[in-house]
Amino acid sequence: MRQILLLVLLFVVGQWFVKALRRAQTQTRAGAQPGQGAQPGQSAAQSATGGASTSGKAALPEPMVRCAECGVHAPRSESVNVGARSFCSSEHARAWDARTTAQDRPAR
Repeated sequence: MRQILLLVLLFVVGQWFVKALRRAQTQTRAGAQPGQGAQPGQSAAQSATGGASTSGKAALPEPMVRCAECGVHAPRSESVNVGARSFCSSEHARAWDARTTAQDRPAR
């Protein structure tokens, strides 16, 4: 019976030791020194994340737009806008403009 209690105690102490090591590693990776508590005016969650606010919104991904010529989706910052239409490249913008201009001309 005494041996079982000793094994349980060793298991609990081992688990506590492993958690303490992991906690120290995450503090070191976050830039804080091991054993250093939260800075004055800083919550425990902020000190664990390196001072970043956990209540702030995460950065949203960039919106994608569909090319009017080929249908490929491209990031809005990399697309070419002509009027109300978006294109994946300037070549597609020129091709679309040439095609629509040719259609608007009267036949001779």
